[in-house]
Amino acid sequence: MSSVKDHYDTFLAEHYDWMFGTPFAAKVEEQKGLLTEVLGETRGGFALDLGCGSGFQSLALHGLGYRVLAVDVSEKLLGTLADRMPRGITTRLADLRRLEELVDPGTVDVAVCMGDTLTHLSSRAEVSELFRSVGHALRPRGVFVVTYRDLAGGELQGLDRFIPVRADDERVMTCFLEYESPESVIVNDLVYVRAGAGEWTLRKSSYRKLRLPLEWVHAELVASGLSIVLQRAGRMATLAAVRLP
Repeated sequence: MSSVKDHYDTFLAEHYDWMFGTPFAAKVEEQKGLLTEVLGETRGGFALDLGCGSGFQSLALHGLGYRVLAVDVSEKLLGTLADRMPRGITTRLADLRRLEELVDPGTVDVAVCMGDTLTHLSSRAEVSELFRSVGHALRPRGVFVVTYRDLAGGELQGLDRFIPVRADDERVMTCFLEYESPESVIVNDLVYVRAGAGEWTLRKSSYRKLRLPLEWVHAELVASGLSIVLQRAGRMATLAAVRLP
Protein backbone atom coordinates (compact mmCIF):
# COMPACT_ATOMS: atom_id res chain seq x y z
CA MET A 1 0.00 0.00 0.00
CA SER A 2 1.30 3.44 -0.97
CA SER A 3 1.60 6.58 1.10
CA VAL A 4 -0.68 9.41 -0.01
CA LYS A 5 2.27 11.26 -1.56
CA ASP A 6 3.46 8.20 -3.50
CA HIS A 7 -0.07 7.33 -4.59
CA TYR A 8 -0.45 10.74 -6.20
CA ASP A 9 3.06 11.23 -7.58
CA THR A 10 3.50 7.75 -9.05
CA PHE A 11 -0.09 7.03 -10.06
CA LEU A 12 -3.01 9.41 -9.61
CA ALA A 13 -1.56 12.80 -10.60
CA GLU A 14 -1.57 11.99 -14.32
CA HIS A 15 -5.28 11.11 -14.16
CA TYR A 16 -6.31 13.73 -11.60
CA ASP A 17 -8.01 16.38 -13.75
CA TRP A 18 -9.40 13.78 -16.16
CA MET A 19 -11.19 11.73 -13.53
CA PHE A 20 -13.50 14.63 -12.58
CA GLY A 21 -15.09 14.47 -16.02
CA THR A 22 -15.44 18.26 -16.17
CA PRO A 23 -13.28 20.80 -18.04
CA PHE A 24 -10.84 22.45 -15.65
CA ALA A 25 -12.30 25.94 -16.15
CA ALA A 26 -15.80 24.66 -15.38
CA LYS A 27 -14.55 23.02 -12.19
CA VAL A 28 -12.95 26.31 -11.12
CA GLU A 29 -16.25 28.12 -11.69
CA GLU A 30 -18.07 25.47 -9.66
CA GLN A 31 -15.69 26.00 -6.74
CA LYS A 32 -15.94 29.77 -7.11
CA GLY A 33 -19.71 29.45 -6.73
CA LEU A 34 -19.35 27.39 -3.55
CA LEU A 35 -16.82 29.81 -2.05
CA THR A 36 -18.97 32.83 -2.96
CA GLU A 37 -21.89 31.19 -1.14
CA VAL A 38 -19.75 30.90 1.99
CA LEU A 39 -17.74 34.13 1.81
CA GLY A 40 -20.46 36.43 0.49
CA GLU A 41 -19.21 39.67 -0.99
CA THR A 42 -15.92 39.61 0.93
CA ARG A 43 -13.05 40.09 -1.48
CA GLY A 44 -9.29 40.42 -1.21
CA GLY A 45 -6.85 39.45 1.48
CA PHE A 46 -4.69 36.38 2.00
CA ALA A 47 -6.02 32.87 1.34
CA LEU A 48 -4.46 29.52 2.14
CA ASP A 49 -5.30 26.44 0.03
CA LEU A 50 -4.33 23.31 1.96
CA GLY A 51 -4.00 20.29 -0.31
CA CYS A 52 -4.44 22.40 -3.44
CA GLY A 53 -4.04 19.57 -5.97
CA SER A 54 -4.03 20.92 -9.52
CA GLY A 55 -5.58 24.21 -8.43
CA PHE A 56 -9.40 24.21 -8.62
CA GLN A 57 -9.79 26.11 -5.36
CA SER A 58 -6.61 28.17 -5.74
CA LEU A 59 -7.77 29.66 -9.05
CA ALA A 60 -11.29 30.11 -7.67
CA LEU A 61 -9.92 32.09 -4.72
CA HIS A 62 -7.69 34.10 -7.04
CA GLY A 63 -10.73 34.87 -9.16
CA LEU A 64 -12.43 36.24 -6.04
CA GLY A 65 -9.55 38.64 -5.47
CA TYR A 66 -7.38 36.80 -2.95
CA ARG A 67 -3.62 36.36 -2.83
CA VAL A 68 -3.21 32.61 -2.51
CA LEU A 69 -0.62 30.31 -0.98
CA ALA A 70 -1.26 26.86 -2.49
CA VAL A 71 0.19 23.96 -0.48
CA ASP A 72 0.49 20.31 -1.45
CA VAL A 73 2.84 17.34 -0.95
CA SER A 74 2.55 16.26 -4.59
CA GLU A 75 5.27 17.79 -6.74
CA LYS A 76 3.49 16.65 -9.90
CA LEU A 77 0.19 18.29 -9.01
CA LEU A 78 1.94 21.51 -8.04
CA GLY A 79 3.70 21.39 -11.40
CA THR A 80 0.32 21.15 -13.12
CA LEU A 81 -0.91 24.17 -11.18
CA ALA A 82 2.27 26.13 -11.96
CA ASP A 83 1.65 25.67 -15.69
CA ARG A 84 -1.67 27.52 -15.45
CA MET A 85 -0.93 29.80 -12.50
CA PRO A 86 -1.54 33.56 -12.73
CA ARG A 87 0.34 36.12 -10.67
CA GLY A 88 -1.05 36.28 -7.18
CA ILE A 89 -0.76 32.55 -6.49
CA THR A 90 2.33 31.08 -4.83
CA THR A 91 2.88 27.34 -4.58
CA ARG A 92 4.66 25.54 -1.76
CA LEU A 93 5.72 21.89 -1.69
CA ALA A 94 5.07 21.20 1.99
CA ASP A 95 3.18 19.11 4.52
CA LEU A 96 0.05 20.89 5.75
CA ARG A 97 0.57 19.21 9.13
CA ARG A 98 3.42 21.70 9.65
CA LEU A 99 1.26 24.73 9.04
CA GLU A 100 3.03 26.84 11.65
CA GLU A 101 6.12 26.77 9.39
CA LEU A 102 4.17 28.14 6.43
CA VAL A 103 2.27 31.15 7.79
CA ASP A 104 2.42 33.45 10.78
CA PRO A 105 -0.36 33.33 13.39
CA GLY A 106 -3.34 35.58 12.75
CA THR A 107 -2.46 36.42 9.13
CA VAL A 108 -4.88 34.31 7.06
CA ASP A 109 -8.24 35.70 5.91
CA VAL A 110 -9.53 32.49 4.31
CA ALA A 111 -8.26 28.93 4.61
CA VAL A 112 -9.67 26.05 2.59
CA CYS A 113 -9.09 22.31 2.86
CA MET A 114 -11.25 20.77 0.15
CA GLY A 115 -11.72 17.66 -1.94
CA ASP A 116 -10.33 14.58 -0.21
CA THR A 117 -7.43 16.32 1.52
CA LEU A 118 -8.76 15.95 5.07
CA THR A 119 -9.24 12.18 4.70
CA HIS A 120 -5.61 11.83 3.56
CA LEU A 121 -4.25 12.58 7.03
CA SER A 122 -3.02 9.61 9.05
CA SER A 123 -5.35 9.80 12.04
CA ARG A 124 -8.21 11.73 13.60
CA ALA A 125 -5.67 13.18 16.02
CA GLU A 126 -3.86 14.77 13.05
CA VAL A 127 -7.15 16.24 11.82
CA SER A 128 -7.76 17.78 15.25
CA GLU A 129 -4.26 19.23 15.31
CA LEU A 130 -4.73 20.70 11.82
CA PHE A 131 -7.93 22.40 12.94
CA ARG A 132 -6.11 23.95 15.90
CA SER A 133 -3.29 25.13 13.61
CA VAL A 134 -5.77 26.70 11.20
CA GLY A 135 -7.53 28.40 14.12
CA HIS A 136 -4.21 30.00 15.12
CA ALA A 137 -3.40 31.01 11.53
CA LEU A 138 -6.71 32.78 10.87
CA ARG A 139 -7.36 36.42 11.61
CA PRO A 140 -10.33 37.15 13.90
CA ARG A 141 -13.45 36.55 11.77
CA GLY A 142 -11.30 34.65 9.29
CA VAL A 143 -13.10 31.78 7.54
CA PHE A 144 -12.16 28.10 7.24
CA VAL A 145 -13.91 26.06 4.52
CA VAL A 146 -13.76 22.26 4.63
CA THR A 147 -15.11 19.68 2.22
CA TYR A 148 -14.38 15.97 2.33
CA ARG A 149 -15.72 12.66 1.10
CA ASP A 150 -17.85 11.23 3.90
CA LEU A 151 -16.95 7.54 4.23
CA ALA A 152 -18.11 7.24 7.84
CA GLY A 153 -21.66 6.08 7.16
CA GLY A 154 -22.93 2.62 6.36
CA GLU A 155 -20.35 0.37 4.77
CA LEU A 156 -20.90 -0.73 1.19
CA GLN A 157 -21.20 -4.48 0.84
CA GLY A 158 -20.17 -7.01 -1.81
CA LEU A 159 -20.07 -5.74 -5.37
CA ASP A 160 -21.33 -2.32 -4.28
CA ARG A 161 -17.77 -1.71 -3.03
CA PHE A 162 -16.67 -1.48 -6.70
CA ILE A 163 -17.23 2.13 -7.81
CA PRO A 164 -16.87 3.29 -11.43
CA VAL A 165 -15.08 6.64 -11.60
CA ARG A 166 -14.86 7.54 -15.30
CA ALA A 167 -14.38 5.94 -18.69
CA ASP A 168 -13.68 7.13 -22.23
CA ASP A 169 -12.10 5.63 -25.35
CA GLU A 170 -8.61 5.84 -23.89
CA ARG A 171 -8.99 5.21 -20.14
CA VAL A 172 -11.24 3.33 -17.75
CA MET A 173 -11.01 4.02 -14.02
CA THR A 174 -12.68 2.26 -11.11
CA CYS A 175 -11.95 1.80 -7.44
CA PHE A 176 -12.99 -0.61 -4.74
CA LEU A 177 -13.12 -0.08 -1.00
CA GLU A 178 -11.93 -2.25 1.86
CA TYR A 179 -13.29 -1.18 5.25
CA GLU A 180 -10.54 -2.03 7.71
CA SER A 181 -11.87 -0.27 10.84
CA PRO A 182 -14.48 2.27 11.98
CA GLU A 183 -11.84 4.97 11.39
CA SER A 184 -10.26 4.02 8.05
CA VAL A 185 -10.81 2.47 4.64
CA ILE A 186 -8.36 1.25 2.02
CA VAL A 187 -9.01 2.70 -1.43
CA ASN A 188 -7.80 0.59 -4.37
CA ASP A 189 -7.62 2.56 -7.62
CA LEU A 190 -7.47 0.76 -10.98
CA VAL A 191 -6.92 2.45 -14.34
CA TYR A 192 -6.87 0.69 -17.71
CA VAL A 193 -5.04 2.79 -20.32
CA ARG A 194 -5.29 2.00 -24.01
CA ALA A 195 -1.89 0.85 -25.28
CA GLY A 196 -2.85 0.17 -28.89
CA ALA A 197 -5.52 -1.46 -31.02
CA GLY A 198 -7.22 -3.97 -28.75
CA GLU A 199 -4.51 -3.62 -26.09
CA TRP A 200 -4.86 -2.16 -22.61
CA THR A 201 -2.39 -1.65 -19.77
CA LEU A 202 -3.55 -1.92 -16.17
CA ARG A 203 -2.14 0.48 -13.59
CA LYS A 204 -3.09 0.15 -9.95
CA SER A 205 -2.35 1.60 -6.53
CA SER A 206 -3.94 1.61 -3.08
CA TYR A 207 -3.83 3.90 -0.09
CA ARG A 208 -5.63 4.58 3.17
CA LYS A 209 -8.30 7.20 3.85
CA LEU A 210 -9.91 8.31 7.09
CA ARG A 211 -13.58 7.89 7.91
CA LEU A 212 -14.72 11.14 9.54
CA PRO A 213 -18.26 11.47 10.92
CA LEU A 214 -19.73 14.89 10.21
CA GLU A 215 -20.71 15.37 13.86
CA TRP A 216 -17.13 14.66 14.95
CA VAL A 217 -15.68 17.17 12.45
CA HIS A 218 -18.18 19.78 13.65
CA ALA A 219 -17.22 19.21 17.29
CA GLU A 220 -13.48 19.38 16.58
CA LEU A 221 -13.83 22.66 14.68
CA VAL A 222 -15.72 24.16 17.59
CA ALA A 223 -13.10 22.84 20.03
CA SER A 224 -10.49 24.73 17.97
CA GLY A 225 -12.16 28.07 18.67
CA LEU A 226 -14.20 28.23 15.47
CA SER A 227 -17.92 28.87 15.05
CA ILE A 228 -19.81 26.85 12.43
CA VAL A 229 -21.67 29.04 9.92
CA LEU A 230 -22.52 26.39 7.32
CA GLN A 231 -22.87 22.62 7.46
CA ARG A 232 -24.09 20.39 4.66
CA ALA A 233 -24.24 16.61 4.77
CA GLY A 234 -23.92 14.40 1.71
CA ARG A 235 -21.44 12.25 -0.16
CA MET A 236 -19.18 15.30 -0.09
CA ALA A 237 -19.67 16.97 3.30
CA THR A 238 -19.22 20.74 3.50
CA LEU A 239 -18.55 22.92 6.53
CA ALA A 240 -17.54 26.55 6.98
CA ALA A 241 -16.39 28.02 10.26
CA VAL A 242 -15.33 31.45 11.48
CA ARG A 243 -12.60 32.21 14.01
CA LEU A 244 -14.11 33.88 17.01
CA PRO A 245 -12.79 37.37 17.86
